[in-house]
Amino acid sequence: MDWRRFGFIALIIALLFGAVVIVGMSTESPILIIGSMMATTIAVATPLTLGALSGVFCERSGVVNIGIEGMMLSAAFFGWLASIYMNTIFGFSMWPSLIVGVIAAILAGGTFALLHAVLSITYKVDQIIGGTVINILAVGVTGFLNRQLFFDKNSIFHGQVPHAPGVLPIIHLPIKEALEGLCGLFGSTPSCIVTADAIGKVFDQKPIAIAAIVLVAVSNYVLFNTRWGLRTRAVGEHPRAADTMGINVTWMRYANVVIGGMLAGLGGAYFTLESVPQFQPLMTNGRGFISLAAMIFGNWTPFGAWAASLVFGASQALQINLQFFRTSIPPEWAFFQNSYAVGQIPYILTMIILTGIIGKTSAPAADGTAYDK
Repeated sequence: MDWRRFGFIALIIALLFGAVVIVGMSTESPILIIGSMMATTIAVATPLTLGALSGVFCERSGVVNIGIEGMMLSAAFFGWLASIYMNTIFGFSMWPSLIVGVIAAILAGGTFALLHAVLSITYKVDQIIGGTVINILAVGVTGFLNRQLFFDKNSIFHGQVPHAPGVLPIIHLPIKEALEGLCGLFGSTPSCIVTADAIGKVFDQKPIAIAAIVLVAVSNYVLFNTRWGLRTRAVGEHPRAADTMGINVTWMRYANVVIGGMLAGLGGAYFTLESVPQFQPLMTNGRGFISLAAMIFGNWTPFGAWAASLVFGASQALQINLQFFRTSIPPEWAFFQNSYAVGQIPYILTMIILTGIIGKTSAPAADGTAYDK
């Protein structure tokens, strides 16, 4: 990823953060606002990051995957369903139920990815069409099961929609306390205490959010520093040459597509097991497609995709944080009072990025091309 892209990312994030600071500085410390924006950005960028990593693994191996949206949606539903059954029917407590739910979500994403792999690799269906089938199937399956299981009076829940046993809690790291201890060495000035509080909020994240960041580093290492990564990139760039070297192109593509689906499944778990304990039809709301835009803007690299995901996350964090400062928005910033207008920012950014005005990207040479041995 070139410096122009990183510069664009830094500029957009600075503008979004600056807008919230200007609106809210009359009631809150700018440092606290920036800390809140950073914490929210990391949290809401979680499904985008995992979706972008899913795309990286699929497309680095030569399989276009626009079915990430469907994989996330199915994972959100089946993870939520599994956690409810574990808690309500089998009497599991919150933590075991949520862990089972996360596992079920990952498996659901992997299952839908396996279907995409069968269509794209074995039967050589056009990969764009195959991904579209996955998205349509996920909408149909989750909508049908949601109605039959929870809105039918003869269902096991008698027409009552239950909630999951809870959401994954924040993992508190003692960063704030450590920084406050350092502040004590210098007299515990108010600005130092406020800064410690703001930084502490940034590091207080939920398990899937933390896992997403760890997976970015792991994915980058695997793709660029291991034999598996070298073979993955080989079958995505020149599958015939890889085949002549003894690499099983079909196996590598299958494996990477399923890995990508499992990553998307973990991203889907975020919606119902880490964000809100309830499923709503179409609740992924286009996040899978935004993930693809982040992957493309990140030039098919894990760190680049994560950086691009943070841009979209910051645009969502803008809307969330402005809710706290709605009463203090001055007349000249009345635009920010319209949640529908502000909510369009991620999608506008997606269109801008996909126009290529920030610079050209280079997809793997064999991306989207079926291989005949």
